[in-house]
Amino acid sequence: MVMERRFIEDLMIKNNISKFLEKKLIRAGFSRVDIQRTPIITRITVYVTNPGKVIGRGGETIDSLTENMKKKFGIENPQISVAEVKNQKLEPRLVARYIANSLERGINARRLLHSAIREIMSNGALGAEIIAQGKLAAKGAKARSIKVRLGYLPKAGHVTTLIDEAKVASYPKYGAIGIQVRIVQPGTKFPSTELKKIALPKSIAAAK
Repeated sequence: MVMERRFIEDLMIKNNISKFLEKKLIRAGFSRVDIQRTPIITRITVYVTNPGKVIGRGGETIDSLTENMKKKFGIENPQISVAEVKNQKLEPRLVARYIANSLERGINARRLLHSAIREIMSNGALGAEIIAQGKLAAKGAKARSIKVRLGYLPKAGHVTTLIDEAKVASYPKYGAIGIQVRIVQPGTKFPSTELKKIALPKSIAAAK
């Protein structure tokens, strides 16, 4: 019971830190954060598209960020390192943010989601799912949802922890839209599962 409570608390802390960093580092292209606790320090690895904006001149920005995290989350001896995102097409938060920005520019939702999942799969993902829910049509239309899914994505059990996931919100003129992106990264190993090559449906293969 104690271990379960600690696990839940760690997840909540990570989620709060992730939200905090996303607001602070949005211009740096924040994608995700990994946290490792040790008896001496807490290692925090921040993944962004522009590491220079996190470090700052002479390390000023990262030093300020470290102090803020100490005060806000009570973390003793945090050690922040910055890593550059290797492939933006395989980062759920970056994909979701791209979709959000595109919807705000008036891009057709269904065509956009098909195009986005095609890009994810063409970059080697084993599976992907994108869900958009909310005001997906003009003013006065009812809220609805669009879901596109390809490849292997387990829905239950411990293996779901192997899936990267992000949620963001988009705010077009006609109402809010929630966007969820889930990606199974290339090379992910699932127990006793043989994955076959994915053939793209014509509607997704032709999306632009």
